[in-house]
Amino acid sequence: MKNIKIKQVSFNSEEYKRTVDLRDKILRKPLNLKFSSEQLEKEYSDIHIACFSDKDLIGCLILSPIDDISVRMRQVAVDEKYQGKKIGTKMVKYSEEFAKKNGFKEMVLHSREVAVPFYLKLDYKIISEKFIEIGLAHWMMKKKLENG
Repeated sequence: MKNIKIKQVSFNSEEYKRTVDLRDKILRKPLNLKFSSEQLEKEYSDIHIACFSDKDLIGCLILSPIDDISVRMRQVAVDEKYQGKKIGTKMVKYSEEFAKKNGFKEMVLHSREVAVPFYLKLDYKIISEKFIEIGLAHWMMKKKLENG
């Protein structure tokens, strides 16, 4: 695969707008959902992570700090052409390192049913009963972020 680069992008930058388009295509359109301007405005204080192959945006996710200890990973999306090529794994590992460097001790997330096996392989643990979010079954999952 071409040069893969994962980096933080600034809210409302051109790169950020491309992540919104990718999240819309992968996560929202299949459910007949759209982002509202209010939802996007709330992302101002989030940490936006994007993965590029040369100039192409191929994946993204958001980290939303909960408190001094916990950060929530959400809106993980990988372009269909790149799914199954370890892009999601690379982005999650990058995000875990980023979170550790910024003092967070645990990562939490709401996993869609289809993604639970992916997160289990990365040592996330299911910490809730199944619940419905955006019309789909989800589980809350958590991973302690170890230093060293």
